[in-house]
Amino acid sequence: MADTSVQAQATQEFVPIKEVRGGIVILKDGSLRSLLMASSINLALKSQDEQNAIIGQFQNFLNSLEFTVQFFIESRDLDIRPYIALLEERYVAELDDLMKIQIREYIAFIKDFTARSNIMSKNFFIVVPYDPSLVGRGKGIGGALNALLPSKNKGDGNSLTDEQFEEYRVQVEQRVSVVEQGLVRTGVRVVSLGTEEIIELFYKLFNPGELEKPLQVTQVAKQ
Repeated sequence: MADTSVQAQATQEFVPIKEVRGGIVILKDGSLRSLLMASSINLALKSQDEQNAIIGQFQNFLNSLEFTVQFFIESRDLDIRPYIALLEERYVAELDDLMKIQIREYIAFIKDFTARSNIMSKNFFIVVPYDPSLVGRGKGIGGALNALLPSKNKGDGNSLTDEQFEEYRVQVEQRVSVVEQGLVRTGVRVVSLGTEEIIELFYKLFNPGELEKPLQVTQVAKQ
């Protein structure tokens, strides 16, 4: 039991997250992160002019940013269990013998096809950061040097009051709005993840071997 406790405690030390509050990730160093889920665009289905326009808009979006962002793609084996369960329910409810045979054969085909093929599902995310300790420290060489120095605001996040959190959350939401508006011009739709969705996402990332139901964010339609 003692070894298990020590191992669990050591594992938690590698996770930089202190808490998730109001859809905002608070890291142990006091900085904040907002996570957005984005839809995808199939450029192969676009004309050359449309492709150039999308790429140009995306380039303009990146050049307009005054803060860093992180793009993250989650690739996982496609979980077909919900679809198989739906087909099996249809098989039980079907009264026509011929249709029952076809549904049973279709279920067998889907299981065999997915077992032999490497079918992946992909989710696209944007991480929008906000670090209060780096804001207002100036630009240029002096600002860059100051950013490397310890900050009295830097810590484990324990001193983050409700008032400070609300103040920082507004700053994060302003950055999120900039990212959202820039991506909408390229045809990409985004939605902010809530607290439960963020926890589910991180659980999947730290437990890749476990099959969980896919992340449900209905506001973003997959294309």
